[in-house]
Amino acid sequence: MWDNPSLRCLPAIAFLYLLSLICSQETGFPGAPQNLKCVTHDLNRTICSWDAASSASHGLTYKICYVNREPSSSECIETEEKRVDVPVTTGSTNIVITTLNASGTPLASETFVLPMENVSFIPFTPQILSLSPDFSTYTLHLKWNDTGSVFQYDLDAHWQIQILHKETMETVTLVNYDSKLTSKDTILSWNWTSDMPLECTSHSVKIRCYINESFFAGRKEWSEWSPIKTVPGKDVDPGNAVVFPEDKVVPVGSNMTFCCLYNEEECIRCMKYGSRSYPVLHLSKGRSAIKVQNVNASNSSGANVWCSLLPDIIAGTVLFVGYAPDKPQNLSCETRTFIIITCRWNPGRPTRLSGHRETQYILSERTSRKNVTCSINELNEKEHHCDFPVYTDQQIYSFTLTASNPLGQAESSLFIDINQRVNLETPDKFTVSINSSTNAHLSWYIPGNLTQIRLLCQIEISNSSSEQLNVSMAGAENSNYRATADALRPYTMYTFRVRCSASEHFWKWSEWSKEQKLMTLETSPARGPDIWRERNPVGETLRVFWKPLLRSEANGEIVSHEVSCCLQETMLQAQDVPVPLNSTEINLGGSDCVISVVAKNRGGSSPPSRISSVDLPSDNVKTELAIATGDGIYISWHSDPSVTCGYTVKWCSSGSEPCSVDWETFPSNATDAVLKSAMFQPGVRYNFSVYGCKHNGYQLLQNIVGYMKELPPRVAPRFTVEETSSDSILVKWEDIPVEDCRGFLRGYVLYFAKGEKGTSKPSFMEEGSPELLVKNITDLTKKSLRILDLQGKTSYRLDLRAYTVGGLGPSNDLYVVTKENSMGLIIAILIPVAVAVVLGVVTSILCYRKREWIKETFYPDIPNPENSKALQFQKNICEGNTALKTLEMNPCTPNSVEVVETQSTVPKIEDTEMKSPVVEYEIPEDGSDPETGSHVVVSYCPPIIEEEEISSPPVDESGESSQVIYIDIQSMYQPQVNLEEEPDVNFLTSAGYKPQMQLSVNAMKMESHSPTEDDLDETAGYRPQANTNAWKLDSPDSPISIESNNENGSFGSPCSINSRQFLIPPKDYEDSPSHNNTGWSFTNFFQNKPND
Repeated sequence: MWDNPSLRCLPAIAFLYLLSLICSQETGFPGAPQNLKCVTHDLNRTICSWDAASSASHGLTYKICYVNREPSSSECIETEEKRVDVPVTTGSTNIVITTLNASGTPLASETFVLPMENVSFIPFTPQILSLSPDFSTYTLHLKWNDTGSVFQYDLDAHWQIQILHKETMETVTLVNYDSKLTSKDTILSWNWTSDMPLECTSHSVKIRCYINESFFAGRKEWSEWSPIKTVPGKDVDPGNAVVFPEDKVVPVGSNMTFCCLYNEEECIRCMKYGSRSYPVLHLSKGRSAIKVQNVNASNSSGANVWCSLLPDIIAGTVLFVGYAPDKPQNLSCETRTFIIITCRWNPGRPTRLSGHRETQYILSERTSRKNVTCSINELNEKEHHCDFPVYTDQQIYSFTLTASNPLGQAESSLFIDINQRVNLETPDKFTVSINSSTNAHLSWYIPGNLTQIRLLCQIEISNSSSEQLNVSMAGAENSNYRATADALRPYTMYTFRVRCSASEHFWKWSEWSKEQKLMTLETSPARGPDIWRERNPVGETLRVFWKPLLRSEANGEIVSHEVSCCLQETMLQAQDVPVPLNSTEINLGGSDCVISVVAKNRGGSSPPSRISSVDLPSDNVKTELAIATGDGIYISWHSDPSVTCGYTVKWCSSGSEPCSVDWETFPSNATDAVLKSAMFQPGVRYNFSVYGCKHNGYQLLQNIVGYMKELPPRVAPRFTVEETSSDSILVKWEDIPVEDCRGFLRGYVLYFAKGEKGTSKPSFMEEGSPELLVKNITDLTKKSLRILDLQGKTSYRLDLRAYTVGGLGPSNDLYVVTKENSMGLIIAILIPVAVAVVLGVVTSILCYRKREWIKETFYPDIPNPENSKALQFQKNICEGNTALKTLEMNPCTPNSVEVVETQSTVPKIEDTEMKSPVVEYEIPEDGSDPETGSHVVVSYCPPIIEEEEISSPPVDESGESSQVIYIDIQSMYQPQVNLEEEPDVNFLTSAGYKPQMQLSVNAMKMESHSPTEDDLDETAGYRPQANTNAWKLDSPDSPISIESNNENGSFGSPCSINSRQFLIPPKDYEDSPSHNNTGWSFTNFFQNKPND
């Protein structure tokens, strides 16, 4: 491919170009372009600018060649400026900038690759067309051109509007504003309301734009801020201070800023809103302000704002605070005369504004295109109204009511048909005339042109009750209307009034006319009075009763009653009884007649009322009880077939004299009735008599007693205690009078419980107390009661009450003490005596049968020492000495006993030192130790013995040392060492007198070792206890039990020679289990001895 000459030249050209670039960079030519920056303002053309390496650019030109990749195009431009305008492409653009000198020789060249991402989209700087202030509303009106025509399609534009004030250009707010660019220039407008009067200081505005093009790949940036537009504040004349705003009207709750403008040489002292001072804010020289938050509604004259300057300059203004008008509520339009249409509405909440600031109302009608300004006093009228003229041949009206004041406006609309909104004027000149007892004529006047409608008028006629009479008539123009009221009652005071409305399309009634009162004329009574008669018990006279006629029946004022007595169409007598008497007495003279009563007024006489004077005989008339209903009395009777002209129930109160008679008649088919009368009172008994009217007279059929309402008895029954005993009380009581019962007596309740007289009613008299006893006596024939099962000699409280269906009556109480129970006292004495006797007999029998056991247990036999064989001395000793006695109680003389032993094979059991109060223990003269030495001196005195146990020293195993053994009285009865374990002991080798010594029984039984004379000689001395063969070991007095297996025991008599006491065994020995035949056992008490 290199055969083509043109292709061979291309590498050479490229090489030379690169070489020139390198040379230019190495040399650093000062005109070489650098820092290429490209910006688009309209997304159509891109403006690129660059910097030169040196500022010496005079006479230089630049050749710019750019090549677009998409779409592929190239173009070269020469310019003396360091900027170029190239088209915007979607891809990257290669830009070659060559610097030329004045002769057109290239000095330097630079190639830039410009991708779309490096292009910034900055909209044109917006231009403010106008900034105009509205000082009355603190509003700035801003206008500017959006220059939308520079773009070929619609775009979203975002604007920032910055508000500044004061000379220091402090930012007040920054507001965002959005608009749509529509490929054509549009004038945009924006309003801003300041919280400060515009007169207080200067206010400035500037804006900038940001266009969000989603398909543009480069950077999108805000435009430059527009030039500032300023509205200057108000200037003041020298010596004059001004407070803004002036006479401002604001809604309740507004936040206000008040400014005071004064000369720069003056100094402000304070600013007040109302009576309160606020902190002063210094805006600039000669300009100060205060801020008041959430202002309240002012009075009609407004709230004052004060600015006080030094020395004595005061300026001020007035602020009016109120509410914008509410939407007119309940708008309603109607006509009363077909001449004027009156519209009414409720204004809603008061605006608190007055004068030229109060709400203005305009009533406009769309069909006729007429407007009416309504004159309204907002402070004095709760409901507002406005009149609009009625136009000929117009029936439909469309109204719009507009309410406005400086704080806003509201409106309501209404569409009406005038023929359906008719509210006529109040009837005037209303008159009533009477010319009979049942008719009245009425007349009235209504103004207006009512020829196109019919009227419906309502006439109200009232006395004790009211009724309405509706009358329809044709309408007329300013005419009188008439009507007649008939079916009135004679001699009755009536009240008349009238009102009217449209008949076909009823809307509402007119107001009532003034009332007119008139009484109809009298006429004869409509019927005769109700009558009854009572025959005197003697039968000669008859009293006739009648009831006054009702006013509606009398048809006038009754002046008298004519009473006559007729017999077979012949009048026997007649009398005229004036009012107010309602009874008279007729003398029958022994014959019955028919009685007639006629009521008379000024209009005539009533029809006669007749009754027969004949009383038919009655047999077995029963008396029954009526039922109280609370507001009446229910009675019933048995039907009588012979009754032809009805039943008459006559009654009067019980116990009252004279009895007030009343009666009521019922048809023949009635058998019961609920009687109601104004004379019925609760708790009063009434006596009823039922009479049957037959063709030949009246017959008493039944008597009934009853109450309208039963009440508790008025008084308590009187009762007394007739008899008392130790366990019962007999109580009697009297009947309660009928007038005090106040109901049918159902029984008595008797409460009784223990209680003392003079104390208050105890708590246990209440219901549910366990000590309270109640007796309910329902048999009314009983007049006494015996209370049983009481305690003797006890005080009881008795309460007696009567009761009816209405409840319990008051209580009557008594205190009574029962008699003492003598039989019980006797029984209480005899029973303990009998028990004591029985116990004594049983004890005596047991003691007799157990006498031997008792004797042995509590009183055992004590042996007599004089009769003891063991203590009898030999005759050669005692012979010739008759004065010697064994146990003679002589004074004790201490004896010194000296016993010397060389060796003893008897084990040492216990060493005992016995002391006498006279002779003390003496130490041997040689000073040898009494325990180790073989020579011991012992002082002994039997009467008084003080014992001190000394623990036995261990036995000397050598057996060479001598020892002395002393055995006290107690040691004779203590357990001994088992001799089976000891070596054999020769007790005869022991010398000396040892009466207390204990020896083994085994030793005493040895037959192989009998004492010899030589042995006796070796143990010279007195040994009455040494003859053991003569002892009886099984004697009851021996300490050894026959049943015991213990072979260790004591021997010898129970007393010592010359002792002054019996040697009773110690308690330790008595308690020993080895003494089974001595001591006390409870089981022995129930055992018999063999000899018994």
